[in-house]
Amino acid sequence: MSKNILEMRNITKLFPGVKALDNVNLEVKKGQIHALVGENGAGKSTLMNVLSGIYPYGTYEGDVLYHNEVCKFKDIKESEREGIAIIHQELALSPYMTVAENIFLGNEQQTNGVIDWHDTNDKAISLMKRVGLKIKHDVLVKNIGVGHQQLVEIAKALGKNCELLILDEPTAALNDNDSEHLLNLLLELNANQGITCIIISHKLHEVTKISDEITVIRDGRTIETLVKGTDEITEERIIKGMVGRAMENRYPEHTSNIGEIAFEVKDWRVYDPQDESRLRIKDVSFNVRKGEIVGIAGLMGAGRTELAMSIFGKAYGKHITGTIIKDGKEVHLHNVSQAIDEGLAYLTEDRKTAGLILIDDIKRNTSLANLHKLSKNGVIDEIQEIQVAEDYREKLQIKTPSIFQKAGNLSGGNQQKVCVAKWLFSDPDVLFLDEPTRGIDVGAKYEIYTIINQLADEGKCVVVISSELSEILGICDRVYVMNEGRIVGEMPRSEANQESIMTRIIQTTGNRK
Repeated sequence: MSKNILEMRNITKLFPGVKALDNVNLEVKKGQIHALVGENGAGKSTLMNVLSGIYPYGTYEGDVLYHNEVCKFKDIKESEREGIAIIHQELALSPYMTVAENIFLGNEQQTNGVIDWHDTNDKAISLMKRVGLKIKHDVLVKNIGVGHQQLVEIAKALGKNCELLILDEPTAALNDNDSEHLLNLLLELNANQGITCIIISHKLHEVTKISDEITVIRDGRTIETLVKGTDEITEERIIKGMVGRAMENRYPEHTSNIGEIAFEVKDWRVYDPQDESRLRIKDVSFNVRKGEIVGIAGLMGAGRTELAMSIFGKAYGKHITGTIIKDGKEVHLHNVSQAIDEGLAYLTEDRKTAGLILIDDIKRNTSLANLHKLSKNGVIDEIQEIQVAEDYREKLQIKTPSIFQKAGNLSGGNQQKVCVAKWLFSDPDVLFLDEPTRGIDVGAKYEIYTIINQLADEGKCVVVISSELSEILGICDRVYVMNEGRIVGEMPRSEANQESIMTRIIQTTGNRK
């Protein structure tokens, strides 16, 4: 008998104009943690969608064997009944339902068609203990952090008697502490509860830490499977397999040519739009020089996104006060349109919800922020719009068969490039880039970093918000540290390191003075 819980043999999947999977093979041993790595668009998520029945039997070629039996799943419900659960990067939770209700959403505990709430709550509490979720079972999901939401998803999977748990970028939106907790939980579930895991991640240090085997996919093909204890497993080797070449440097070299202060924010105060008595941004002041890349570091919840959005035409917040000075002149930005007209751009951390129109094509998404440049008497010049989209597709190397492809059909990295293209076309002077490389692979990250450097070389002011301290330290000329809605530190690149940044955060946590 095979020791494999799963075998996927010669899986081929076609979409219009592209072969997403080309005879991919994958073997996963029972009771192991198996990592699946590759560039965005390599086919990782597509392969898992085949396995889980999201792409049903008959829409792909090849065989899926689970417990040595060929599976012909028609939908995700069939795979779940067999003990296969998938947790996507975009969590499938209802924000206005409780934790307990979400854990059993679609798997309601019922008797004669009536939900047994006592049974639901008791079982939810038991599952929450299994995943180390120390919150109340009746709290609304919208009121808990992303790290806790990820644990709710895992509890939800365990509630379906999951044997094989698939996690797609589970730590992409988590800070270091939440990521560490989640990885330790996966190790515990694997070692003590016998759950087999497949994890898709671009965070290679996490992959090498917890995985027993690592399969590398490139351009829809299986490149190799590395076995811990047998093969030499290094991040450099994995990257070479992913991108087809060695990458000696994660960050492109850059010689800064920094000019005078061109953008400045003074005494910025912002109140929470949901609770107008709560001050979220507390007297923040900072500046950016021409040609400078400024990083804003901080833990999740520090207020970095709220700061950037409130500056960008008051897209967030209530009772906003303070001064914005651009090129020596005070400007008043009452809405997003005014912010764009004044030369500001904000690349959102949430590309799927707020960055793109997923059901529209690449062409329209690229032109969205600067339609007046393509319009005459209120009519869009579609030929010029096509040319602009084609130019940015080539410049940013967006992998797509056509600019008429829907944005929702692109991989995460290519969606991010479309978001970047949209703001580059608006020709801004000041760019706020919020988690610009979240959930994308090392090759695409390098390309984004190169674009950021080019923007600085053109004399633009660039502000980078990132939860990855290594990213902040790798590309920024100067770093501000935020904690609890305040700027608590400022340091040049020469003085900035992970220890100095975390020290400023720890020293100022809970300090209300």
